Amino acid sequence: MELSKDIYISPLSTRYASKEMQEIFSERHKFQTWRRLWIALAKAEKELGLDITDEQIAELEANKDNINFEVAEEREKVVRHDVMSHVYAYGKQCPKAEPIIHLGATSCYVGDNTDVILMREASELVMKKAAQVLANLSKFAMEYKDMPALAYTHLQPAQLTTVGKRATLWMYELAQDMEEMEHRLANLKLLGSKGTTGTQASFMELFENDEEKVKKLEALIAKEMGFEGCVPVSGQTYSRKVDAFFLATLSGFAQSAYKFSNDLRILQSFEEMEEPFEKNQIGSSAMPYKRNPMRSERISSLARYVIIDSLNPAMTAGTQWFERTLDDSANKRISVAEAFLAVDAILNIYINVTGGLVVYDKVVRRRVMEKLPFMATENIMMESVKRGGNRQELHERLRTHSHAAAAKVKLEGGSNDLIERIAADDAFPLTMEEIQSHLDPALYTGRSASQVVEFIADVVDPLLKKYHTQEVASELRV
Repeated sequence: MELSKDIYISPLSTRYASKEMQEIFSERHKFQTWRRLWIALAKAEKELGLDITDEQIAELEANKDNINFEVAEEREKVVRHDVMSHVYAYGKQCPKAEPIIHLGATSCYVGDNTDVILMREASELVMKKAAQVLANLSKFAMEYKDMPALAYTHLQPAQLTTVGKRATLWMYELAQDMEEMEHRLANLKLLGSKGTTGTQASFMELFENDEEKVKKLEALIAKEMGFEGCVPVSGQTYSRKVDAFFLATLSGFAQSAYKFSNDLRILQSFEEMEEPFEKNQIGSSAMPYKRNPMRSERISSLARYVIIDSLNPAMTAGTQWFERTLDDSANKRISVAEAFLAVDAILNIYINVTGGLVVYDKVVRRRVMEKLPFMATENIMMESVKRGGNRQELHERLRTHSHAAAAKVKLEGGSNDLIERIAADDAFPLTMEEIQSHLDPALYTGRSASQVVEFIADVVDPLLKKYHTQEVASELRV
């Protein structure tokens, strides 16, 4: 169905988030999940002895995906209650089962349990896409594990790293996010059937105060919905800290992608690396020559939204009075869904960018060689000391020569002549050839290449084995 051009539609739907993630948070999927929960409740109640027939359950099953939206919407105009409207609509399709739909339950039985289920499904999609990013970066890191590159502290050239080693920094942050999400999913539980204030009083009434049956009811529902169990205690709702936990984790994914996108934007400014740039892509309406890092900028932009959005459920969790208030509802149906949609969008772009990274190796090497003479001074000094030089005197001479060479580059626009200055200084008992032997970039990358191999084997590959079961395509709409 074509979206209307006459009303506001979220850009997360029209421009950014995938169809797959949007379907998870769709009205259809939500109400289908409600019906699955009603079926699970009816099955459990029947098994525990309530007067519910196989025929009634079969009728519910036959109509679980056939949502009569028009009936529910018309009913909601009358009763102003979404859950009871859908109970009514489901009952119209299932006249034999109508008396037992939602039996003993409160609205949060379907509302909250569905929210938990949707968060699990959306989180699993996030993990699948994050794994694709790791797979892309893993290949990239291995290909460039030996290529020396300038490393920075304070955004100032420091020592050398390799292009591949730098990629492991991006990967490790994402791997930590995936491990955090694993923890969240492993501890995620359904609300279960807790009743209006969490005491299960209505179910105690149904089962004539048989506590074991009331406890068994939750176990059966959890099993039917694919969960190991339900929360041990609650008010009417599951603790809103669960939403805060998940959005904090999504914020972590956003932070990691933000770091990558900023690094790549800077590297593209240095002309060392570029994100993919399509044949007919326009970088600027005014400057035809420009190749702006638009995709990385989009990651940065969406990441800021997610990071700020993570405050919403934190505030909600802290302001739930006693057994519940309804000031969570409007906020959480926007904040939780949009956090997942935005992270989905971020990962779509992240997959796209990392699947086509461009490295300009000659620029990388040129920039290394411009700074390498400064970085080689310690090795040159140590070798000179071994041959009888005075360490303190040599250090002072290197300091003087380095500042003079830097001034020539910065103030005069000349080339870096530090090596020539050192070779001409009699205090250094080394020939020009011996000094130049210290200008091999590979001498200054430490364990970079080994760290890449070890990190991928020890950290990345186990995650890929679990979550990268197939390639995930990412086609950007804009």
